[in-house]
Amino acid sequence: MDDLFADAADTHLQRAAPLAARLRPSTLDDFVGQDHIVGAGMALRRVVERDELSSSILYGPPGTGKTTLARIVASVTGARFEELSAVASSVRDVRSILEEAKLRLGSGGQRTILFLDEIHRFNKAQQDALLPAVETGLVILIGATTENPYFEVNAALLSRCQLYELQPLDDIALGSVLRRGADELGIELASEHLQAIAQHAGGDARTALTILELAAGSAAAHDTILGLEHIEDAARKRPLHYDRNGDRHYDFTSALIKAIRGSDPDAAVYYLAAMLEAGEDPRFVARRLIVHASEDIGNADPRALEVAAAAATAVEMVGLPEARLNLAQATLYLATAPKSNAVLVALQRATEDVRAHGAERPPVALRDTHGRGARERGHGEGYRYPHDDPSGFEMDHLPESLRGRQYYEPPDQTER
Repeated sequence: MDDLFADAADTHLQRAAPLAARLRPSTLDDFVGQDHIVGAGMALRRVVERDELSSSILYGPPGTGKTTLARIVASVTGARFEELSAVASSVRDVRSILEEAKLRLGSGGQRTILFLDEIHRFNKAQQDALLPAVETGLVILIGATTENPYFEVNAALLSRCQLYELQPLDDIALGSVLRRGADELGIELASEHLQAIAQHAGGDARTALTILELAAGSAAAHDTILGLEHIEDAARKRPLHYDRNGDRHYDFTSALIKAIRGSDPDAAVYYLAAMLEAGEDPRFVARRLIVHASEDIGNADPRALEVAAAAATAVEMVGLPEARLNLAQATLYLATAPKSNAVLVALQRATEDVRAHGAERPPVALRDTHGRGARERGHGEGYRYPHDDPSGFEMDHLPESLRGRQYYEPPDQTER
């Protein structure tokens, strides 16, 4: 009787499940996207088909197929498949599975695959509990994470795993997923509908199918065919795949600075907007703008540093959301300012000499004359005060061993 009710519950759950869950692929042939790792002849496909998978980390943004790939492995492998979520599991749960894996291997020779979703949520102690079992091959670990594993997974554990990076789905792959969804829902999708949903989905198949399901439900509730207005209403806000401490934080920061350096104001303000919308600390952005003002503009436009510093002050005084305008103004000013890295180059060249030769003492003529006995030791002798003696402008003020060095070379037209 219990089995009967359990079967009935499973049937009802399948019918009531979200569209994305109902359409989850069960074979690699049905899997959409990620051809660089599961396409014909690719590494992950080969080891899955041969049931030769070793411990692995699946890394990529939400909705790209990490959990689906793990469950496909479960369907084709002869190993026992165990699944845990790092959010709800403890070291005790992990150790319980490891004990069962040891018994299973010893009694019947059956291997165990442990799928650990959101492995980045495990702290160091929890990850360390996995290490001996992975190292000895007691379990095959499949970890899934949206965060850069080089930041979030212990180096010792990561070194024992193959790393597979999944990419956001492109519009072609999303189109294929959405057409399957439309068939499941029994509706027609025009090309403009596909394009609109793909635009809002941000490469996330789960989000795309959720938008489609909500839009189709809205159209049905109004007894009308699916339209762009239903899609826009269902989408509301495009998901922002961004992390303040991992890959995307550094990628967007790099893109912002490089767009400013390349005098591309449109790209620069776009990356700024993306960072702020995703919750980036505005003070971090302001600090980067201050650095950039000297690094890539310098004296080609000295006001750039003033504008960047003023924006940082405004962030502290005004705060968000209004300070977004101050940061945008500074970003656009820096992006359109003339560029020169002469300040950076001069400092780098001088630093190289300091590191190579040590801090050479200044010439006697430049040394301080105010200390006790300084003049008796010859300090200041031969110094020419430039305002009284213009030849002082022609002096080489560097230490004797470095005379003739030129660190600062401003461009003729762009730098003052």
